Amino acid sequence: MILASASPRRKEILSHILPHFSVCPAAGEEAPDLTLPPEGIVQALARQKAEEVSSRFPASLVLGADTIVWHEGRLLGKPKGAEDAARMLRSLSGKTHRVYTGWCLRGPGVDRCGAAVSEVEFYPLSEEFISEYIAGGSPLDKAGAYGIQDDARLVRAYRGSYTNIVGLPEEELRAQLAALGVIG
Repeated sequence: MILASASPRRKEILSHILPHFSVCPAAGEEAPDLTLPPEGIVQALARQKAEEVSSRFPASLVLGADTIVWHEGRLLGKPKGAEDAARMLRSLSGKTHRVYTGWCLRGPGVDRCGAAVSEVEFYPLSEEFISEYIAGGSPLDKAGAYGIQDDARLVRAYRGSYTNIVGLPEEELRAQLAALGVIG
């Protein structure tokens, strides 16, 4: 099995399911189709990644994944810099949003895609906290400019899969891999 992602968080979550797999990140540029609903956006992006890596390793099972934050009808991807991260965190402060992770499994005789959704409610965030959090660098490589695992002062509550919010819905993938006979 090959994980088509460089995300250390996805690698860690997948290691809870499979003891052995390879990592080969997709190299293509992500181009979300904003005409699709959020579930469709993340599934299409996950499929792009899985197909790209699968074309290089056609005999392997490949897992592609993509995560977005959806807030007030808008997609929040990875911030373009500190200013963009601050804007995203201010918009999420004290509010509830949704996190979508799309996944796609591609390989010989396998073409399965899906998406998981979780709701996240933020605490109100002070400007001081936002500046401190961004200065630590963590928000710059995460959808919505945050990681639920980063700081207990961010998230008041969540509903749904915690690992989905981190970047890979472990429960859903475990079920898919079991159905395919990859795991017992």
